[in-house]
Amino acid sequence: MGQFLNKGNRKYAEFSRTKYFVDKTKLINKLLDKDADEKFICNSRARRFGKSVTADMLVAYFSKGAASRSLFEPLKCVKDEQFLESMNRYDTIFVDIQAQFVWASERKEDPTHCITQCIVKELQESYPKIVTGDDIIATAVSRIYHETGSQFVVIFDEWDYPIRELAEGSRERTDYIELLRGLFKNSDAKEYIRLAYLTGIMPIVRTKGQSAVNNFMEYTMTNPMDLAQDIGFTEEEVYSLCEKFGVDFEQMKAWYNGYNLNGIAMYNPLSVVRAVSAKRFQQYWTVTGTYGDIDELIGKNFDGLREDIIKMLSGNRIAVEVDNGINDLQTFEDKEQVITALIHLGYCAYDEDTREAYIPNKEIYAVFYKSVKKSKNDGMSRFMKFSEGILEAILAGDGERTATLIQGVHNDFVSSIEYNDENSLACTVMIALVSAFCCYHRPIREYPTRKGFADIVYLPLPNYPNRPVIVMELKWARGADAAIAQIKGKQYPESLREYAGELLLVGIDYDKKTKEHTCVIERLDAQSY
Repeated sequence: MGQFLNKGNRKYAEFSRTKYFVDKTKLINKLLDKDADEKFICNSRARRFGKSVTADMLVAYFSKGAASRSLFEPLKCVKDEQFLESMNRYDTIFVDIQAQFVWASERKEDPTHCITQCIVKELQESYPKIVTGDDIIATAVSRIYHETGSQFVVIFDEWDYPIRELAEGSRERTDYIELLRGLFKNSDAKEYIRLAYLTGIMPIVRTKGQSAVNNFMEYTMTNPMDLAQDIGFTEEEVYSLCEKFGVDFEQMKAWYNGYNLNGIAMYNPLSVVRAVSAKRFQQYWTVTGTYGDIDELIGKNFDGLREDIIKMLSGNRIAVEVDNGINDLQTFEDKEQVITALIHLGYCAYDEDTREAYIPNKEIYAVFYKSVKKSKNDGMSRFMKFSEGILEAILAGDGERTATLIQGVHNDFVSSIEYNDENSLACTVMIALVSAFCCYHRPIREYPTRKGFADIVYLPLPNYPNRPVIVMELKWARGADAAIAQIKGKQYPESLREYAGELLLVGIDYDKKTKEHTCVIERLDAQSY
């Protein structure tokens, strides 16, 4: 058992005994069923999504020299003939690429040379008559295969670290790409590789140097295919944890739900486990990194990027083309590449069906809100002051000022939204009220009531019990008074009685002839409905 070759099952065995363990071992069956042309796999997900644990699981299963039958016996994987025959059968090379590059950098050594030297040394110790100290990894494993018939499983965790963090053309990055090309793209690779499994954050970009891995099947945050539910927690798994440990599932859902991978609701495991452990809902995953990721990305000065961030922060979705993404986090060319990067980093979610991006949950909302509020961008700062003024005007019952400020938001900040119907008006109103995030839940569109649906409802957060519920009805050239009349006539307030002692009824109208907004606000106390 070495540091890189056949590490064994100790790490995964210890993890499987933790009280918050979630069994994802069916992934092994899926990988075993892949055809020969599908055995080169790159599975990328956002940080802390469970990629490394999955890699440890594969090491425990495939590594020669380990005895893992008792470890996997009680787990969900299907113990069929193929599973049992393949267990602990293969020489397994595992490398945490990020850890090795950081280690080498601290010692001012060549990371790729260090990785190669260490792996070849361990191969030589296991096969002293076949491998020499002068071999490269590809030569060593190829010779072992041809002389013994033994195939290899190669697992690189955080494979993309040098690609996303190092400048294009740097020697360290170039040498690493050559290592990948030599190991995975040579003529013998399909023979000596039983499985190549790369984990990372960003996708493969099939241009320039990254042709070294363009033969890999790719599973990403935007296209996870059949491996969608195998990295991260499904909603069913989160519900089971909440039930087992007495945690409110609906709050868990509000805080950490929102990633839609191939139609499956997925959760970030780190946030879920820490919320279950602490029995408290707050930011967990986002504080393991830095706000710099978002600050730097949304600070890019691309046309329309600011508006799109504000739209998503307001609860709206935006169309995005993700096929032209990059993965070095440095050479962005347009706003869509920035938003695509935010999706892969986990700060935005992506709907494959509608091809839209959105902010997934309360935890991520908090990061964006803080970033925008503290933005050094003058446009962002001015917008937030505008939005805070609109919330103040609504809470004060000042319909005239509310209408004037909403008009300003549309003219100065989101003029790209063409007014065609009430839906476009709703988009603008939600954007105008971004600042409501500080004390209200995300806006609810088409809130069901006794006799219809309220256009937009804002419910106060639990720690702001004295804030009124805001009920909005929007009209298109029919008058703000008509909107208020509809709220009352269809008994919207009665459906909201349980949420607050006070309601604000907000009717907003846009007259396409005069191109002006009008607003009427009425206040109801608990005794009035």
